[in-house]
Amino acid sequence: MKSTTFEKEILELESNLSRYAYSLTSNRDDAKDLVQETFFKAFNNQEKFNEHTNIKAWVYTIMKNTFINDYRRRTKRQTLFNEDVHEFVINNKPSDYGPETDFGFRELTKVVNSLEPEFRVPFQMHDNGFKYQEIADELGLHLGTVKSRIHFSRQKLMEKLK
Repeated sequence: MKSTTFEKEILELESNLSRYAYSLTSNRDDAKDLVQETFFKAFNNQEKFNEHTNIKAWVYTIMKNTFINDYRRRTKRQTLFNEDVHEFVINNKPSDYGPETDFGFRELTKVVNSLEPEFRVPFQMHDNGFKYQEIADELGLHLGTVKSRIHFSRQKLMEKLK
């Protein structure tokens, strides 16, 4: 498909995409951001589009997947692990936490830092919102190796935190 035809067809979907984005986000600014990110991804991945398929469905799928990935990333940053009595904040330490929580955060950080570097680095990158493929590319590892190292890191952490 020619680049100008591709761009024209995608831009014609803007009003429909805006409505769909608003139905996903329930916030006008977030919906605008989602539409822009969807356009960006669609234009950057134009070569992956098969011209014998439905362009509208392709762009909607990009938007839906972008929204889901962003939602997962946001919720991951707010994740608490509740293991019986112990509660640990994994990602970010809010500034309004008191001394008891500060101690727990330092203890958790110490345990994470005690992991071997080949396990700790992929785990921390994943914890900071990197996708598996991004970690694999950054560290020069196979995707399966990254996934298994993160899995084993979680197992080791759960064992150490008992």
